[in-house]
Amino acid sequence: MRTRIGTRLILGAGLATALAIGGMAVAVLRTHSAQLMAERTRSADQLSETIKSATHFDMMENRRDNMHRQIQAVGGLSEQGIRKVRVFNKEGRVMFSSSAEEIGTSLDIRGEACYVCHAEGKPLEHLDIQARARTFRAPDGTRLLGVINPIPNSPSCSTAACHAHSPKQRLLGVLDVNVSLTQVDQEITRSRNVIIGSAILAILAGSLMLWWLNRRLVVRPVAALVAGTERVSAGDLSTSIPYLGRHELGHLAKSFNEMTKNLSDTQRQLAQADKLASVGRLAAGVAHEINNPLTGVLSYASLLRKRLDQDAEACEDLDVIVRETVRCRGIIRGLLDFARPTAPARKLMDLNEVIRRSVSVVMTQLSMNQVDLSLHLTPDLPEVMADANQIQQVVVNLILNAADAIGAEGGTIRATTRLGAEGTIDVLLEDSGKGIAPEDLPRIFEPFFTTKGNHGTGLGLAVSWGIVEAHGGTLTVQSEPGKGTCFTLILPLSAETRGGEPSLTTLT
Repeated sequence: MRTRIGTRLILGAGLATALAIGGMAVAVLRTHSAQLMAERTRSADQLSETIKSATHFDMMENRRDNMHRQIQAVGGLSEQGIRKVRVFNKEGRVMFSSSAEEIGTSLDIRGEACYVCHAEGKPLEHLDIQARARTFRAPDGTRLLGVINPIPNSPSCSTAACHAHSPKQRLLGVLDVNVSLTQVDQEITRSRNVIIGSAILAILAGSLMLWWLNRRLVVRPVAALVAGTERVSAGDLSTSIPYLGRHELGHLAKSFNEMTKNLSDTQRQLAQADKLASVGRLAAGVAHEINNPLTGVLSYASLLRKRLDQDAEACEDLDVIVRETVRCRGIIRGLLDFARPTAPARKLMDLNEVIRRSVSVVMTQLSMNQVDLSLHLTPDLPEVMADANQIQQVVVNLILNAADAIGAEGGTIRATTRLGAEGTIDVLLEDSGKGIAPEDLPRIFEPFFTTKGNHGTGLGLAVSWGIVEAHGGTLTVQSEPGKGTCFTLILPLSAETRGGEPSLTTLT
């Protein structure tokens, strides 16, 4: 079963987020619990110090009844969490206790009250507060905190007349205070619930945010890319993926659009080349078969025209025959040029000079049609390696097509040369004619396709396209009905002529 990449991303990121937040929650809970226990331990130790101070003189004067009453009074403060207070001597015998039944009993050295000191292996008076504290459970299951506080043999005790102790005896006994941890456990439980709830909410919020970001930044762009590739695989090279954002997938979509555009151009060029090859093969076979009969028809028609010079009506008919035969022979010549294009005789040439020669060839016809031609030639252009005659043929054909598009009303043609990008020279021929319909643009370079009706053969642009392609260049067209047409001839520079960019000067 296939799992979507977005689902895997969410699961992986969600698991990582849950582990991170869960680990943080455990650390916070342990820290908080340790702080509560440390605070409770300090409170119990302070309580034991208070009891020692309050009973100091009773112990000094051996007032056992007062001592016993004070310990029972403190041990009876159960509302403050105090469960038991007792004093036992060095041998472990309970001398005073808030629980009367324990008085006089001896503690087991392995018991919870004695084990702490004996397990440390150090004198009790040298242990810190954490080492003197212990936690255990009461018979009713309540957790208790016990803090033992040593009662040292001070000089006032060893010199007292009532019950003097030997100065060598450092420890007289131990005060043991037991306090309940019920409030601490309740606080820990509340904190645990709050932290766990917060962690769950954080995980859910993070997962929701990850889901939204994943859907916006991954799922939708990937779905658009998948849909685009499926349309391209189905043959729709006009597919374009919309803008996906300034990230890697957006760059991928941009590259995808450029790829489909290049594929579409390549497909069009291949189709054009295939059509040209097919027409070339057809023309090669048909041209020779038609050319000889047309030559005979033209010869005999011309002879008859001379013999029947006095017959005006016959002369008119023969003139039609001669004119149309000449026209057919021109079409055949175009077919032959198209079918067997000569290889370009390349040599270094000045493209501006070729433009000027082309203009001089057609200037008379342009003037008769009231067409104003302006030149905007960039001076000092690098020379290109090309066949000057063939490039002139292309330029003349494009200018004449522009003049035909302008019509009898007159207009303007603008010829521009410039240094193009990536080591090319561009020739732009713009006219103010009627333009080309959008549905005709894809077929404009097809053989025998023409927008001139019966006045065109449809071979001029096809032959021009083949010449430019043979030079390693491209011929493109941009047009909008009613706003004119712009043909762009792009020729590559040779490696020897690539240099700095010239300045632009307008010449008219």
